[in-house]
Order: sequence, then C-alpha cells, then structure tokens
Amino acid sequence: MNTQSTLKTISPTYVLRVFVLILAASFLSACGVNNIPTYEENAKAKWSQVLNQYKRRADLIPNLVETVKGFAAQEKDVLTAVVEARAKASSVTLTPDMLTNPAAVKAFTENQDALSGALSRLLVTVERYPEIKSGQNFLTLQSQLEGTENRIGVARMDYIEAVRLYNTELKTIPGRWWRSLMYSDNGPLPEFDVTPEETVNPQVKFD
Repeated sequence: MNTQSTLKTISPTYVLRVFVLILAASFLSACGVNNIPTYEENAKAKWSQVLNQYKRRADLIPNLVETVKGFAAQEKDVLTAVVEARAKASSVTLTPDMLTNPAAVKAFTENQDALSGALSRLLVTVERYPEIKSGQNFLTLQSQLEGTENRIGVARMDYIEAVRLYNTELKTIPGRWWRSLMYSDNGPLPEFDVTPEETVNPQVKFD
C-alpha cells in the first residue's frame, strides 16, 4: 500500500482523537498529576541515604570500643552500654516502605537516639584518658565520626525537606484533588522530628 492510500484510510476522527490524547497528556503533566508519586519516591530515596549514614556510624563503633577498651578496660559499664545500644539499633530496620508505620518509626528513632546517647557518654569518658585522645587510632576514628555525624545531619535535613514537599502536595490544590482521584492510598510521611537531646551532637573533638 502506497503512502497516499495510507493517508486516505486515516479518518479525521482518528486524527482528532490522537490530538485530544496528546493535549490531555500535556494538560495532566502540567497540572502535576505525577507530583505525588514523584515526591514520594524522592522522599524514600532521601530516607535511604539517612539509613546509609546511620549504618556508617554503626560500622565505626566496634573499632571505637576496641580502641577505648585497650586503654580503659575499667570503663566496662560505658563500653557495654555502647555495644548493647548499637546491637539494639542495628536490629530494628526501617525501610522506605515502612515509613507510614508510626510504631516502626518510633521504635527506630528511639533506638537510634539511645545509641547517640550511649556514644556521647563514651566520648565524654575518654576525656579522662589523654593516652587515648593522643593515639593515632583514636584520632582517625575521631575524624571519621565527625564526618559521619555531619553526613547524618545533612541526610536528615534532605529527608525532612523532601517530606515537606510531599506532605504539602497532599494537602494543597491540585495535589489534594489528584490524591482523592488517583492516589487515595497515599498518606503523609513522618517528618522525623528532632528531639532536644539530638540538638547536641556527640562531641568528638579532643583538643
């Protein structure tokens, strides 16, 4: 079949339908029909980065405990508290798909807060041991901990901002309309509030 025959078989109605579909797709895109799933996936990706940084911190703790133990084995209670807090925090996972579960979020944050507190107490204890503070092993861990705490803070702020955008989209027009029409299962994500204890990062500088 030649080109002219093909064109003859395309009716004006077909052309109109294609035009309407293209116009509708453009309209829906411009109206933010995809904003809710896009913002949700972005928030989940940011949360994954938070998890990565918490794991990075957890991975540093065994070396820190061993370094301190080598010079201050008598600080058994403090060292045990850190080890136990790390084990408890590592045993509770909070994948992006679990963020809408309040109980899971609470358990995860409480365990991470407990680990932060135990780690802070350990680092304060080290102040009494100049030989630990001046050791190359400890100095290296000090630098790594500083960097990790900073990364945790940045990752959490990025997550909080991503959640703010997503939750705002659910509450405002036209996002609220799209939610009722197409995304009724989507609920708000937790904003990961900062507790008063967390406003003070573990002190890891020993000048």
